[in-house]
Amino acid sequence: MRVSILGAGAIAYGLAAYLAEAGHDPMLWSPSGERTKALAAGGLLKATGAIKATTKVRIAKDCEDAIADADVVIIALPAYGHKMVMDAAAPYLREGMPVIISSHSSFGALYLSKRLADRKVSLPIVVWGTTLVTGQQRGPAEIDVATVRQKLDVATLPFSAQDQGFELCTTLFGDRFVKRDGLLAIALSNLNPQNHLGIALLNLTRMEKGEQWSQAGNVTPAVGRFIEALDAERLAIAARFGIAVRTVEEHFSLSFHVPMATVSEMNQEMDRQGRGGFGPSTIESRYILEDVPFGLLPTVLLGKISGNSAILHESGIAIFSAAYGRDLKGDNDILPALGFEGMAKADLENLCRKGF
Repeated sequence: MRVSILGAGAIAYGLAAYLAEAGHDPMLWSPSGERTKALAAGGLLKATGAIKATTKVRIAKDCEDAIADADVVIIALPAYGHKMVMDAAAPYLREGMPVIISSHSSFGALYLSKRLADRKVSLPIVVWGTTLVTGQQRGPAEIDVATVRQKLDVATLPFSAQDQGFELCTTLFGDRFVKRDGLLAIALSNLNPQNHLGIALLNLTRMEKGEQWSQAGNVTPAVGRFIEALDAERLAIAARFGIAVRTVEEHFSLSFHVPMATVSEMNQEMDRQGRGGFGPSTIESRYILEDVPFGLLPTVLLGKISGNSAILHESGIAIFSAAYGRDLKGDNDILPALGFEGMAKADLENLCRKGF
């Protein structure tokens, strides 16, 4: 299949390498054009680590070019770029053309649904609870893939297209997807924001001083207990919506292939195996700048709508905003367009089933 990936960071490169190795035909579009210059000039994409490949990848000259002959479009860049990319793509997306959001944040699927409804265009929007791969770019044409996840939560908007979205993902990426009960379930299945809150908040000076530090190795028992307490808030909100989601312990075990234990024990095992990775070496990190406004804030909003407040999540937003000297909530450019403030629980549930 011809798969156009809107984005050109580590996740986009990892997806392109995976698809090429699986016999598909990926194309990358960099919104700035900077990241893909070497590939556009004829360079080969090299993947190391969990994916080993050296392959030619097509590069789009603009968003219209990326979408023109694609069978599938994947949005794969940090959440603070989702609105910009959706605004760029919306005029060119065709009736019935599937769009995958990797990974879904801050009800971006509803924003895209609203933009398409203005054009009277209907298509399946497939959302993932997290990314298929993790890794780091090693250069303008090289990606080191740390992990290809064994299991990945998936749902489709509208819910009536759930089977179609699941089959598409399986065709592209293999038998690793788990159907979840709609968009709300995915919104409450992305554990990265809560986990990164615990990791970044309790290691913030390491980040600010630019130290090199083991991320998993520094998920000490205290950090692990904090993450588990954050998880309890998320699980309570999911229960108010009648949604079953994975626990943080299940997430670490399935994603990183370690035996079930406490959050700290699983991270320490990853560190012992040399798979702990390094934590951010700057406070200009997506762990905060992406995950606070686009991850923690939606969870807090769902808590308010469901009548089950997320005190630790909300406190994390306030603490980071104080540490950064600015209101990080204001960085979210998606939620203000959706009119969630004051929305009744039943109305939100209906919107997350049908879209706009």
